Amino acid sequence: MNPGTPLIPDQDFFTMGEACRIAQVASYTLRYWESRLGWPRPARRPSGHRRYGRADLDTIFEIKRLLVGRRMTMAGTRKALLERLRGIRGADAGEPAAAPAAMQLLREVRTELRELASELAK
Repeated sequence: MNPGTPLIPDQDFFTMGEACRIAQVASYTLRYWESRLGWPRPARRPSGHRRYGRADLDTIFEIKRLLVGRRMTMAGTRKALLERLRGIRGADAGEPAAAPAAMQLLREVRTELRELASELAK
């Protein structure tokens, strides 16, 4: 947790009002970030109300830090969030995030394997 991050109450889910109070942003700002950036992605109750988890609050704090603290644009913030997400996925797998060239090679190999499989099935 960053030194500037407020304490999060000990609960698993938060309403939009609670999330806005904790992050100190207006609800319309949070909805705008969701629509423009695609993050956070809160769960929805059957009634349609948003339920923010602790990970969502961390994402909100990160967005606020990038937009307000570092004065990044929405496009720059989106790019930073995507890089962070790729880094987390790579760390979860125990390996660094794959380079774009490696990803392209994997896509080509997958396509060739599918072609071979379809030829063998004939």
